[in-house]
Amino acid sequence: MKYIIDPDATSSGRKAAAAGAAVIRQTIRERGEANIVVGTGASQFALLEALIAEPDVRWDKVTTFHLDEYVGISISHPASFRKYLWERFQSKLPLPLKAFHYLDGEDDAAAEARRVGGLIQDHPIDLAFVGIGENGHLAFNDPPADFETEEPYLVVDLDADCRQQQFGEGWFETLDAVPTQAISMSIRQVMKSRVLITTVPDERKAKAVKASLEGPVTNTVPASILQEHDHCTIYLDAAAASLLEDATKAAAL
Repeated sequence: MKYIIDPDATSSGRKAAAAGAAVIRQTIRERGEANIVVGTGASQFALLEALIAEPDVRWDKVTTFHLDEYVGISISHPASFRKYLWERFQSKLPLPLKAFHYLDGEDDAAAEARRVGGLIQDHPIDLAFVGIGENGHLAFNDPPADFETEEPYLVVDLDADCRQQQFGEGWFETLDAVPTQAISMSIRQVMKSRVLITTVPDERKAKAVKASLEGPVTNTVPASILQEHDHCTIYLDAAAASLLEDATKAAAL
């Protein structure tokens, strides 16, 4: 694991997008196709905007998986991650994706987790774009996260800090409106990705960043598991990195 610090979220997102696009291009050259995971939330805004503008990416050879989705909200809801990914990513690509396997949490969430879990087992992930939550969550695996399960997707409970973050980012009109459950890619499935690109902007993430990068690996800080991934780069803006003490892992692209 290494981390890269930039002055602001826009420049950080551009670097993350360029690095991710390079992985996709190389994978397609070597294997003829690529399998990726795309994250959501405010932390991914700059990255996705830059990613769709990256040149010479054969998106028609890319199969994409959904990282997580709320249980019980429709695709038309402002907070729907299916809606988010269609509007901010898929619909803006210059070429249609080979496939996009969305998570639908509207009906039987457990059955949906099994369905998409079966699909991803046939598509080893080359690259995953993820973030870190204010409570240190990875995907929607809130603390204490399950570090042991081999199930690719889980139905998880969202803790109070996670729900407060979603409300604070403006996705819901009230805190009570934030769902209490979600379908989430599991920790082990995230860690199976060959390359991880983690984008974390904003001062409100600074405590979680410090705990994840400089603290012990523990399921009470789920994103701390990223320390054990051999090909994980974390892209931070100055605000998110403001509490870090160990700058020796920082690198410049």
